Amino acid sequence: MERDDGVERDDGVERGDGVERGDGMTALRLGTRGSALALAQSRGFADALTAATGREVELVEIVTAGDRSSAPVHRLGVGVFVSALRDALAANEIDFAVHSYKDLPTAGQAGLHIAAVPPREDPRDALVAKDGRTLAELPPGATVGTGALRRIAQLHALGLQLTVVPIRGNVDTRVRRVHGPEADLDAVVLARAGLVRLGRAEEITETIDPMLMLPAPAQGALAVECRIDDAELVELLGVLDHAPTRAAVTAERAFLATLEAGCSAPVAGYAELAEGDDGDEIYLRGAVISPDGTRDIRLSRTGTPAEATEIGKALAAELLDLGADSILGTPTESGARTQHLGATE
Repeated sequence: MERDDGVERDDGVERGDGVERGDGMTALRLGTRGSALALAQSRGFADALTAATGREVELVEIVTAGDRSSAPVHRLGVGVFVSALRDALAANEIDFAVHSYKDLPTAGQAGLHIAAVPPREDPRDALVAKDGRTLAELPPGATVGTGALRRIAQLHALGLQLTVVPIRGNVDTRVRRVHGPEADLDAVVLARAGLVRLGRAEEITETIDPMLMLPAPAQGALAVECRIDDAELVELLGVLDHAPTRAAVTAERAFLATLEAGCSAPVAGYAELAEGDDGDEIYLRGAVISPDGTRDIRLSRTGTPAEATEIGKALAAELLDLGADSILGTPTESGARTQHLGATE
């Protein structure tokens, strides 16, 4: 649930009842958060669905608990950005929802189904820095802001003597802390996908190599969710499902789920599909990093797309065998893991 598009809204919930078009068909109601990024993602999918199927789509803005909170992302809890959308789905107030896939809890929701995973945007992290600098060009002590514990941990692990500052806010709010009239940071790190979807790719000063900063599981991917008993809509949305993206994300999320880590934990996972000797192969890299960057465990594993879930589970098991538990923290009575944040809390 690493957020690059938090939005300060308290205008309640706007839910539509469907709009009948001239052809007599009711427009599909797409539930979305009201941030600029969420709206851009939802409009992009709506346009693609209309182009592919002819069905009209109306956007229904819904405010989530995460939008109302100013607490650090890692304190908000799993699913805080999706629960209101899922409630609206269950109540038949919307027909489907578009989520940033990394926001979704790894456990499924009864009665709901991920009907489509569209082609993934570039999942890498991106730097926006003063004077066009890259990470290596930032001077010791430079202030770098990010909202994700995973990024904080990996920035520390680089050993560049940066001052890492936990921040919240939407993309515009974060970038203004570097380039705005009241700028107080030397750089920020956010998801490249969000900047690209907002048409702001030119502001990126470095797209960070995954060898330096491994992305979050499912970063850059969208999940399109509807009620499982709506067979007609499941089929309709499935027209835009992208099998390679679904396989990669399945491996990454199986890895995360097996570690029993929330989407705000210092866990990174990135699967790529490549052509192997016997067909397509998944190459999954995973890492668990302590928040202060002093400890990490990194491994990789390969397999076929059909084995995506098993690849993720096996890689997580290997990390646990090597002591990943001691980095993630100890399980609570509920089974969730606590995070020891240290100086970066």
